[in-house]
Parts: sequence; C-alpha cells; structure tokens
Amino acid sequence: MNKGRFLAVLLGGATVLLIAVGTLWPSKSAAVYAGTEGFLQSASTPEAAVRNLGEELRQGAWQKAYDSLANKAQFSEQQFLYDLMGFYPNLRTYATVDKYDIRPLRASSSDAEVQLKLYWSTVVGDSPSTRDLRVVQNGDMWQPVWPIEKQPVLPPQVIPVNYLRWDVIYRGAGDDWAAQDVETPHVRIVDMHPVERADGVVILGELLNEDVVPAAVAVNATLISKKDQSPIATEGSFDKISHLLLPKQVTPFLITFPNVSLGDVGSIRMTPFSNLISASADPVIEIEDEHLSPAPDASVSGQLTNQSGQIVNVAHVLGTFYDKSGNVVWVADQYIDRALLPQTPVPFDIRIPEDLARKVSTERTVVATYVSGVARG
Repeated sequence: MNKGRFLAVLLGGATVLLIAVGTLWPSKSAAVYAGTEGFLQSASTPEAAVRNLGEELRQGAWQKAYDSLANKAQFSEQQFLYDLMGFYPNLRTYATVDKYDIRPLRASSSDAEVQLKLYWSTVVGDSPSTRDLRVVQNGDMWQPVWPIEKQPVLPPQVIPVNYLRWDVIYRGAGDDWAAQDVETPHVRIVDMHPVERADGVVILGELLNEDVVPAAVAVNATLISKKDQSPIATEGSFDKISHLLLPKQVTPFLITFPNVSLGDVGSIRMTPFSNLISASADPVIEIEDEHLSPAPDASVSGQLTNQSGQIVNVAHVLGTFYDKSGNVVWVADQYIDRALLPQTPVPFDIRIPEDLARKVSTERTVVATYVSGVARG
C-alpha cells in the first residue's frame, strides 16, 4: 500500500514537472506549422508578419489572412479572395498555395517592404505570383498592407462578331451513309528533331493541319534502341502543344523522355493523331507589344488582349524558337492563371533556357484558349 502511494506521488510530481517544463520551454511540435521555418511566429518583425500571412494563405485560412491585414477596411474579404483567385473561373479557381517565399526589400523603424512569392499548385503545375507588400508597425506588432489590384470596369457595349465556324454532323443510328462518317482531318509533322538535355531526351517539332476542317490533334513519339532495335519508351505531347488546329494552322510540340540518353537512341517513330471537331475562330486573342529579349535573361514577352465579347477562362501561350536556318531550337509555354476579360490586356513572359537562347534568331507565338468547357485553338 505504501509502495502504491509512493508511486502515485512520484507520477503526480513528474506530471507537474513536465507541465512546467512545457510551459517555460514549449517544443515546436506544440506550435502551429508554417512556411520555411515550419511554425507561426509572433508578428514582432515585418518578415514574421508576412511569413504568417503566407502560411495562412497556404492553409486556405482566408479569413485569418484577411483579418491580419492593416488595410482590410479598404476592401471586403470577398474582394480580397477575388484579388487572389479571380472573379471568373480560371486556373486558380481550384488551386491551392503549395509553398511560399519571402524576401525583405527595405526596412525603417515604422514600416518595411517585403516580397511575398506564392506558388499556386494548379492542374498544369506550379503557377507563381509575386506581391511586394508594405508592412507597417501597429503597437508591438507588424501588419502587411495588401496591394489589391483594381480591375478595369468595362462599360456596357455591343461587340459585333464575324468569324468562321465549323459544325460537324455525324451519322446517326438510323442513317446509312454507306456506314461511313466524315473523314478525319489530314495532319502532317513538318519538323522534328531530338535534343539532349540534362534531364533526358526532348523531341521538338511542329504539326500542320493541312486540311480544310478543324482538327483535335496529339503526337506520340517512340524511341527505338540503337543496340537491339527494341522500343525504349513511348511518350506523348500533353501541354506543350495546341490541341485544336483550325485549317492550315501550325502548332509546336515538345515531348520529354526523362532519364534517357540520346546516345542510346537509334531511331524515333512519330505518330500524329487527329479527330474532326466542331470549332470556331472566336475568341480572337491579339498578341501586342511582343518582344524577344536576348540572353542572359532570355524571354519573349508581350500582352494578350481578348478582342471578343466573351470571357476566356484559360489562355495557353506557346512560343516556338528558331535558329537562323529556320530549325526549331526550343518550345516553351506559359499558362495565364487569370481569366481574360474582353478588351483587357494581360501580360505574359515565356522564359528561354540560357544555353539555347544564343541560338535563337526568330520566334513565333500562338495562343490556345479554354472557354466555358470548350477548348479552342
């Protein structure tokens, strides 16, 4: 009995001691997870305030993020969300913040400027966005000032449209057209060559719709072994291609074979695919102020302007880069993660690998669009 009482007293004393230790020296496992450091911090510095904001956005804690802003009285929480993810459906509508970086830019005793870079995880990969935040001191804590971006308000207007449209009528169950549907469009690979990169083999090229009807297209490539003529791997073009081609249109394509050496490849078997599809030449996306910047920060940049009267939910910009002989040097792309509103310019910037940029002489840019459940080239 005495031993039992002694054990109970010992356990009770140990519990009190552990509670005291946990209170005086709390472990990081008891804190809230956050960002690079892994835990939310007291907003006692400008960097900590912005780091906490980044973590709240990463967690999807929109109200907490909104409540932490110094200038929240200037806009509603809903306007804050529209500024982050857009009012109309787009790539960010179902995206989440995967990670974030912060970088101090300047500081004084009463305010500072800190850059917050958010990496949105979308269905087509990471989509980074950067905001330079002013951070102000409020008592013993710091609060970010959110630089909300005002969207232009377009006046009510009528936009006339005059564009080509192709509709497809297929043979129905009760029809007999000699059991023959409309023929698939004729497409042809007009350029193709492999390039070896650090992460594997890349197949570059261009595909032409040489028919008079629109086509939904794709390209597969199979690498054949030099040693025994057996297939090494087969890959297809997924996002580095415009999948809808109107008559006589050309799209670039890029197919990647990770962890493959070009020295092991004896030949390449290319297979283009096409299907007839209903399509129209609207919406018209105009590329303005296009500029090719040389190495070392090589890129092609410009603005996209939606000339139609409908909302373009996703725009995919594809850049094809050529050498002096007209051969394809590289194919790069950028998805615009905001909806394109009518008559509202949106910037784009496609980066070119520095080692290839010095070979680039000319470039061509095309835009594929996705509107209300319909993909359009």
